Amino acid sequence: MNSNNSVSRTALAVFLAFALCLGAVSALAAKDDNLPVTPRDNKGKKWRIGYIQGGDYNSYQQSLAAIVKGLMRLGWIQDAELPKPQNDKEVVTLWTWLSSEAKSDYVQFVADARYDAGFDKEKRPQIKKELLQRLNERKDIDLMLAMGTWAGQDMSGNGHKVPTIVGSTTDPIASGIIKSAEDSGYDQIHAKIDPDRHRLQVRLFHDIFKFAKLGIAYEESKEGRGFSAIDDVYQVAETRKFKVEKCLVPFNGVSQVDAEAGIVKCYRELADKVDAVYIVRHPGVNLANMPKILEPLVAKKIPTFTQGLSDEVKHGAMLSISLADFSYIGDFYAKTIARIFNGAKPRNLTQVFQNPPKIAINLKTAQMIGYDPSVDIVGAADEIFTDIAPPPQP
Repeated sequence: MNSNNSVSRTALAVFLAFALCLGAVSALAAKDDNLPVTPRDNKGKKWRIGYIQGGDYNSYQQSLAAIVKGLMRLGWIQDAELPKPQNDKEVVTLWTWLSSEAKSDYVQFVADARYDAGFDKEKRPQIKKELLQRLNERKDIDLMLAMGTWAGQDMSGNGHKVPTIVGSTTDPIASGIIKSAEDSGYDQIHAKIDPDRHRLQVRLFHDIFKFAKLGIAYEESKEGRGFSAIDDVYQVAETRKFKVEKCLVPFNGVSQVDAEAGIVKCYRELADKVDAVYIVRHPGVNLANMPKILEPLVAKKIPTFTQGLSDEVKHGAMLSISLADFSYIGDFYAKTIARIFNGAKPRNLTQVFQNPPKIAINLKTAQMIGYDPSVDIVGAADEIFTDIAPPPQP
């Protein structure tokens, strides 16, 4: 599988156009975007912040840390070095530090206001019930941070009135968290969204490899389609005239072990049917499971593009357009929070944010499948991995 220079240049041109259209909040300012971001207290008291997450992804940890650093840059929290987490996903260490050691005259991260059901589908409704009861009866939380699709779904709707920032979701519209990019549909809800991100990922992948059949594994549910941005994939497929070969693998109602095994089984089956694979977000896709996911695909010389962060490329996926720097997201969230504390209604703040991208490529994986990337592609890459990192230790 040799690279074609004209194809590579086309792909590079697409990426450069992609980069030029990103990196700034939508030019269509929302009603409350001009409110100040200067620190202020809550009538002599500190603003109390809570947290809920659904699932378990490393982007939650990175987003939370970025928000804290953004608030530090704005002066809401005294500048300090954040604690080192136990692994690439857990947020307990950071939340414990925020609630006990972070210095601020304006905000307080409430120690017992961190809620997390993980991937436990049965535990999730009880946690939602407890949290909504607290928000509506105790009324001791002024703002909630909700990380992930499940957390966003549980906090969305009319069940409470506490301002809520929903972060780290693939597609909050398809997931039913917000009504549109321009309007969340709920006064208290704000969810960052980049409407074009995943379509542009698939277009770039297709420009490079001109595949006829693209493999994708996801759960056929509202959450599953939201996690994977599957509607965007099919939209590009219709325009570009390639076929999507799907493999459905559940995560609702199954254990994490079964979700991981199901993903591996799906990609093993797809390896015999497709000429490229788009690895989308799913609870079964994680760094520990990446070797088993990639083994049949590499054996069949199939190029892979991951929807997730570039650490998946570090661990063997071949390509990704990932986040250039979480600080951009952190600043966006921090300013959103600051404006809410200065009187903004979450619904009246801009949700569209397009983060500057980066290309990540694993040259070891490329070599293993017989792909020789051109100088143009390698030159455009921000992260180049020359080996495949071993799975993280549990």
